[in-house]
Amino acid sequence: MAKGRYHHGDLRAALLDAAEELVRERGADGWSLREASARVGVSPSAAYHHFASRDALVRALSERILSRLGNRLAHACERAADETTAPNARERTAEEAADPDACQRAAGPSGAGPRGAGSSGAGSSGAGSSGAGPRGAGSGGVGSGGVGSRAPGGGAFDLQRRLIALGRDYLHWAVEDPAVARLVFGAGATGPDSRVSPHPHDVLTAELDRLADLGALPAASRPGAEFVVWAPIHGLAVLLIDGLIRVDDAHAFDRQAERVIRATLNGLCQEPAPSEDWPAVHTTHTDRRRSHLGQEGEQVGPGAGDLLRQAE
Repeated sequence: MAKGRYHHGDLRAALLDAAEELVRERGADGWSLREASARVGVSPSAAYHHFASRDALVRALSERILSRLGNRLAHACERAADETTAPNARERTAEEAADPDACQRAAGPSGAGPRGAGSSGAGSSGAGSSGAGPRGAGSGGVGSGGVGSRAPGGGAFDLQRRLIALGRDYLHWAVEDPAVARLVFGAGATGPDSRVSPHPHDVLTAELDRLADLGALPAASRPGAEFVVWAPIHGLAVLLIDGLIRVDDAHAFDRQAERVIRATLNGLCQEPAPSEDWPAVHTTHTDRRRSHLGQEGEQVGPGAGDLLRQAE
């Protein structure tokens, strides 16, 4: 590329752009800092003023990509929320209010929709009959309507809609840009000192907090729920970009994301409360949140730590 590309002090951004181009062309590991410098039209010594090593460039690029992804996922959630205020959504909500079983029927014969997998699970009777739901869920469990119960002014689908949109966009991002996704998935791409904002993990955490606040996720199941949700969506993304799963139809692609999210949330609503003697397991994400946001690391189940670290 022409050397004139570097001007007005934008070398750092130009190097990041060049590195991202090289990732798409050659993969996460098939390039060097020297090649990125040559593509911009400067000497490696000039690049070292901004990045001490290739690893430093990879970390900075990963943070920029994660920030873009975080914004994309946040916007996906907001678009999903906006859809519920459209005229046809308001009409559907009125119909649902008149017919409380409409959502379950719309989900198909398996009953895997917002009202759960039948009348005894996270469905019409909530997450069990003992009132295990959060914030005074009552004898019917989670808001007496399972994970698909209604928020004030919203339809039965509304509580999950935002999270489903997040999962869909995560999958689309990974499949549309697999080389970039592999870079971010790689070990050491980001660390606990990362200051990405908005971080995709934080967007997911906020959505699960929202579900818990609305009574659609049991309080006992909230700690570590982001990893329970992230694991199957991330796993599906890896299977798709590796070609181990092929989905030819766009509608079927989105449906798989929706099915994973709904099944995971319904499972969370029915799981027993975590035992107090479960050891706290931390990941890069929880360490980052504890360091920069002043929050305690989330606790996840025993034996999950190694799997989570591999996924990062």
